[in-house]
Amino acid sequence: MTKAKVAILISGRGSNMMALLYAAKLPDCPYEVVLVASNDPDAPGLALAAAEGVPTFGHSHKGLDRTSFDAIIDAQLKESGADYVALAGYMRILSTEFVQKWEGRMLNIHPSLLPKYKGLDTHARAIAAGDSHGGCSVHLVTAELDDGPVLGQLRIAILPEETAENLANRVVFAEHQLYARVLADFVSRERNPEWLLGKVRELALALPEASEKTSHGSPGFFVEGGKFFAYFSYDHHHDGIIGLLVKSSGVEEQAMLIERDPDLYYRPAYLGPSGWIGIDLGSGSMDWEHIGEWLRKSWRLSAPKRLTKMLDIADQF
Repeated sequence: MTKAKVAILISGRGSNMMALLYAAKLPDCPYEVVLVASNDPDAPGLALAAAEGVPTFGHSHKGLDRTSFDAIIDAQLKESGADYVALAGYMRILSTEFVQKWEGRMLNIHPSLLPKYKGLDTHARAIAAGDSHGGCSVHLVTAELDDGPVLGQLRIAILPEETAENLANRVVFAEHQLYARVLADFVSRERNPEWLLGKVRELALALPEASEKTSHGSPGFFVEGGKFFAYFSYDHHHDGIIGLLVKSSGVEEQAMLIERDPDLYYRPAYLGPSGWIGIDLGSGSMDWEHIGEWLRKSWRLSAPKRLTKMLDIADQF
């Protein structure tokens, strides 16, 4: 199994960082930690990560504007080969440019049940509000503070006469459990058949007059008044492949594609002789813009002329 490469950003002791790092040591963990970086060169977490053999980087943000400092961190992330970034007690507001570069690939953990209590003093605010539970949330990072889509949460009961300090101590244990699990699920989602089908469905049904129905035991997508233009196949012929089947221009293009990139393309059973091409979706790093282009091309080969003419006119504008 090829593991996703994760870089972790910290500012202090790095307790959540260590939870992620220790989880990465388990043989079935789908990610590895390739860098721990900090805006404080003396952050205790850096020494802990180095002791575990993980590359580290520390650089003070003092005297630098936000964009300049984030560019330094970004350069280190790229050098490490990181696919994803996990913020673990990283006490810096990130620049818009940095967030955009890592959009959809940067996670954070926050000590509240978002969208409640963004920002600081979350436990005291939950207690003051009379909430029955506090907790923690893992979310994708967006330009707005603590506002990205929530990927997972754990609820922690607030006890009678609770103090913010005691609640914080218990929530930390929950954070260590939640973050590693959510990160593992997130980086492996592109090998999950249900997630992959959802992505294909989203792209396919966005095409004009496209519909879905099961055909030969597989989800299929067709044009109203036309033909099927795509099938989603999961281990359909006991081959272990998670694939998308779309129409190519014919067997010559099919052969050329397979010869050029045999790890991505394959000749599907039954539909192969008709010039359809199989695209292996299970690599874990799919180019969804490329998949969208294939679906659009296959749709054009299947749609009635009244629809393709309308689309041709729309494309001119």
